[in-house]
Amino acid sequence: MVVQASNLALRTSENETDDVIYGADQTQMAKASFPKSNGEDNDSQENILYLQGIRFWMVSFLNGTMLFLVQTEISIVTTSLVAITRDLGGFDTASWVLSSYLLGYVGVVVIVSKFSDIFGRKPVFVICIFAFTVFSGGCAAARSMNQLIILRAFQGVGGGGSYALSTIMIIEIVPPHKYGKQVAYTGIAIVLAMVLGPIIGGAISSNTTWRWIFLFNVPIGALGLILALAGIPNRFPHHGQPDTAEKRTKSLTRLDLPGCVLLLLATMSFTAAFQEADSQFPWKSAYVIVLLIASVLLWLVLLIWERHVTLASKIREAVLPWRFLASRAMVGIYMSIVLLGGPLTVAAFQLPQRFQLINGLSSLDAGVRLVPFGGAVPVGTITSANVAGKLRVPAIYITIAGALLQVVGFALLGTLQVSLEIPPPLKSVTMLWD
Repeated sequence: MVVQASNLALRTSENETDDVIYGADQTQMAKASFPKSNGEDNDSQENILYLQGIRFWMVSFLNGTMLFLVQTEISIVTTSLVAITRDLGGFDTASWVLSSYLLGYVGVVVIVSKFSDIFGRKPVFVICIFAFTVFSGGCAAARSMNQLIILRAFQGVGGGGSYALSTIMIIEIVPPHKYGKQVAYTGIAIVLAMVLGPIIGGAISSNTTWRWIFLFNVPIGALGLILALAGIPNRFPHHGQPDTAEKRTKSLTRLDLPGCVLLLLATMSFTAAFQEADSQFPWKSAYVIVLLIASVLLWLVLLIWERHVTLASKIREAVLPWRFLASRAMVGIYMSIVLLGGPLTVAAFQLPQRFQLINGLSSLDAGVRLVPFGGAVPVGTITSANVAGKLRVPAIYITIAGALLQVVGFALLGTLQVSLEIPPPLKSVTMLWD
């Protein structure tokens, strides 16, 4: 996740927002820079007025705070799900509490960045922070599992937008020669979120009501709103340039709304099928089969559409540019993220429940025992980045080494027997993550 922040330094133009977001979200594997998608504002970068003084510190603190909050909300529920289901019921649908947040998160991360290119970073960022804060309070007030799942999806929309704007602005508030330092400092927030999220969730659920895992976002989110309103200049990062309505209208044609809708529907149908399979519905049920077929068809339509947009349109900017899929390196990165990141997320979700339901530990104890797992991820990321940079080891070898470590770790976890006692090897196995 630290490399996730470092790849933001690859962005050198506002029109490369799509590259940054994909790079920021998928960056644990490699660094890459892509050609600019549109040249209409290429000279605007030269006229950016970088932030200084109190505004610089306000926006830097805002970026770090929002990255910490939205990333924490991914992991904080893993150690609180048992407490939530004891209160609201619906243990069979508990996994949707995490999935709905991630779906909302993924669904807007690209389109929000495009809107910020058109209407400015400040108003879009403020709206996203407001949505995240309001729906965090809504999650705390939920009276049923269905309410919580729906509210978490809207919270994810605000969280995804806040994440997108924070990662973009990290390298827009300073000149290029300061990118590394700025990214490194802000990356600390992401590391802390990964390590502390399960512990915070466990501590809250063990000592008070689980509702505080959402309520604590409200005052911090309100502070974020104040910082955004006071610290971000109007029309940043082009606050030193004339504004015209004609330019904004023309920029609207760049939005790939059909691509965004197809991406969201394809992801939702795939997620829904696997969430309900062998739980609410058997694998051979019409529900699961129809959703899987629909997901495959939607992905195919998305690929065809994105190829058409990339090759035929000189104005609209594709959500998933075809040049990504035409590159062997990028296809390899995407496949690695799916095959390595998927099991990593599942393990982070399942281990705390095992500790609580099978081993009888409290939410806090479960969170503490997840620290080796969460803490090893940024350690592996930092180490791999340094090895690749200083020793000039090709990324492919680092990826293979990390994948082998993960295979060994999961293989050892798979040998564990159902027991009320925590086997000693489990504590060391959780260290084998990259």
